[in-house]
Amino acid sequence: MKKNVLILDNVGKCYAEYGSFAARVASWCGMSVNRRNPHWAVRGVSFELKEGEAIALIGPNGAGKSTLLKLITGTIQPSEGDIGSQARISSILELGLGFNPDFSGRENVRFAGGLMGMSGKRIEELMPDIERFSELGAFFDQPLRVYSSGMQARLAFSVATAERPDLLIVDEVLSVGDSYFQHKSFDRIRTYKEQGTSLLFVTHNMADVRALCERVLLLEQGQVLKDGPADEVTDFYNARVAQREAEAKEVLQSRNEEGWLTTKSGTGEARVAELSLLDAATGQKLEVARTGQQVILRAEVEVVHAIPHLVLGFMLRNRTGHVVWGTNTWHTGQPLADLAAGTKVVFDWRFRCDLGPGSYALSPALVSTDTHLVNNYEWTDNALVFDVTNSEQPFFIGTSWLEGTFSISQSQPGPPPARG
Repeated sequence: MKKNVLILDNVGKCYAEYGSFAARVASWCGMSVNRRNPHWAVRGVSFELKEGEAIALIGPNGAGKSTLLKLITGTIQPSEGDIGSQARISSILELGLGFNPDFSGRENVRFAGGLMGMSGKRIEELMPDIERFSELGAFFDQPLRVYSSGMQARLAFSVATAERPDLLIVDEVLSVGDSYFQHKSFDRIRTYKEQGTSLLFVTHNMADVRALCERVLLLEQGQVLKDGPADEVTDFYNARVAQREAEAKEVLQSRNEEGWLTTKSGTGEARVAELSLLDAATGQKLEVARTGQQVILRAEVEVVHAIPHLVLGFMLRNRTGHVVWGTNTWHTGQPLADLAAGTKVVFDWRFRCDLGPGSYALSPALVSTDTHLVNNYEWTDNALVFDVTNSEQPFFIGTSWLEGTFSISQSQPGPPPARG
């Protein structure tokens, strides 16, 4: 049974105004004092993180995510509750935190390594790997003040992950910089996770959450609103973002026997009455499509209340939740206007199924523009699930079939040189 590396029990952090400096000092000593305008940045948060488990903290700006990470790392102290951990923790929070702008990258490695509890000898042993992984080149010996934010992120990540920690805590810092280093960083995180490192991760990128984390905590106004599997919580969060508070309706979620999660939200002015995948030649409904087969994705839409604009969008995901493809009728130049209540519209998307073997899910969305953030009439994640088999094309791996052939040429070796 995996042990807990981190336990939070009813943790809260309150910021307030005090009548005097003496009263503030008294509060630091645990004495009861009167506080003015108390604001709870985090309150009542409890969860356990097990060895090798990855948890993401998501939520809108101001939800308390970064405050919670600072509480866990000891940067700030909780106003109530307990935080327990015997793990060796490494964290990457704010850019430049713990760095001196006048020190070079190399000097900051020694400085930050010392703050992390490393001995001078161990820091020097790790220095070549840190320099190599950060790929800062000559900048490694330049002052930090000349670094870009991406270069600072490279240095911070390289130092924090020079040794595999028991628990790695990462804030949004990895969203800074070039995509190459982001991929390189995530590869190291995945490797450490496979070796038993636990991960606490804050990001607004739901694809990263699905790729790295089995469990997600949704924070709102400093409290845990939802705690569950990654697909369930991220889809729930996306549905909440898509709805305006004045028209918010219940977000409905259900999971079928195969494990696919369906999440439905929207204000209801229009709905998808039926969604089906058809063989383009016969018109028959398909549950299994073949790689290379011509198919039709049909959405039969009913307009419940009169709407000025209607856009249909599709998103295709694979089994892991990765978005394989997506578009909508706004981007194809086919939005509809001035639809009366009772109008029925049939949308047919005809395409060749250039997908690899596996299970896929289609998510339709009925909106008014190119985004669901203006009007979300209906959004249903994973509304239609189907399988793809490859019975006709040469063997390949991956989610996409690329039609092509090899062109091969070879030359014969020349005669051996004459011996003198």
